[in-house]
Amino acid sequence: MDKLKIAGTALFCVLLGAGWLSFYILPQKEYSDLENRFLQTKPELDLEDFFHGSYQESYESYLNDQMPGRDGWVRLAAQMELLLGKKDINGVYIGRDGYLLEKYDASEYDSAKVKENIGFLSQFLNDAVQRYGKERVSCIILPDKAGAMPDKLPAFASDSTVQERNALADLKKSLDEPGILLDMQPALLKHQDEYIYYRTDHHWTTLGAYYAYCEWAGQTGHKALGLDSFDRETAFDDFYGTTYNKAHIRVPMDQVELFHSLWEEGVTVDNGEAISDSFYFIKSAKEGFNRYNVFFSKNTAEIQISTKADTGRRLLVVKDSFANCFVPFLAGDFEEIIMVDCRYGTEHVNDILKRHDEITDLLVMYNIRKFMQDKNLHKLDQAEGMEIFDAESFFDE
Repeated sequence: MDKLKIAGTALFCVLLGAGWLSFYILPQKEYSDLENRFLQTKPELDLEDFFHGSYQESYESYLNDQMPGRDGWVRLAAQMELLLGKKDINGVYIGRDGYLLEKYDASEYDSAKVKENIGFLSQFLNDAVQRYGKERVSCIILPDKAGAMPDKLPAFASDSTVQERNALADLKKSLDEPGILLDMQPALLKHQDEYIYYRTDHHWTTLGAYYAYCEWAGQTGHKALGLDSFDRETAFDDFYGTTYNKAHIRVPMDQVELFHSLWEEGVTVDNGEAISDSFYFIKSAKEGFNRYNVFFSKNTAEIQISTKADTGRRLLVVKDSFANCFVPFLAGDFEEIIMVDCRYGTEHVNDILKRHDEITDLLVMYNIRKFMQDKNLHKLDQAEGMEIFDAESFFDE
């Protein structure tokens, strides 16, 4: 018995010493792909920080973040919570067929902010209709994964889409031309047994975006290309997205697919940081953790696209990241596309349009939850950045 105690104590000391040495032997990690965040590296000793206690806090974070095998421990903790019967892990439901779905409730939304955002967007769209005509303006509001694929929710999950449907109804009521608002939920529900949203990420897949493109084309007088018109390429088959980074539950990895068409030839893309002859930035997406960045590399304040389409039409897209895999489908309809993301940069949308007074069409595209929570839609407010023009003027912002 004494020998077993001695052996156990010795093993504990060896493991403790090995763990301590590993902090100094193993290289520090600056970023965790698993958790989608930067990690605390070893802080420099500063006497002022030491006496204020901030050095100790940083050092504690360093020990936690640089723990050897941290990714494995994170996954193990999530699996233990699942085994203990938790219905959700860090606000994520473990759904059917390996789908991870974010859990939302009324507390996620600030009712005053939602009302304000509806006011900003509705006024922006109403003004656009006056200047472009209702046939040149459209607004696509997208459901989240639970709204588009309710069959993937676990049986105990509550309906979290009531607030979203109410917000969509209020937006429609506030529009002078309600027909410009395209609710994509019915169209996507028809395909919920297909791979239209990623299992591990909050975004839709390129196939989901294609079905929305067909719906948009049918309701705006454009002609959609058939599915067999595209050369489909699986760019990645190892994608773990943002929802996985919250739950850390092992499910099948996602595939990121690209849809190539003849309209892709001759395009020029300027995302503000690089100029490319393609919508797809495979190399940069491969080097990073987020495979969804294959579409336009990443979100930036403004992306300018020129195509070989000789239509005389130029489109402004006010959007969130869901539009990134949707916009390539429009390359045959517009000879120029300007994509604007209000979350980035400081320039008002109206000021952007002052630089692009050749715009003839407008599309607004938002995921419903992101729209309700967005804190940057004041950049659509005419009073802040737009001069008043007569009814024959273009939307000069």
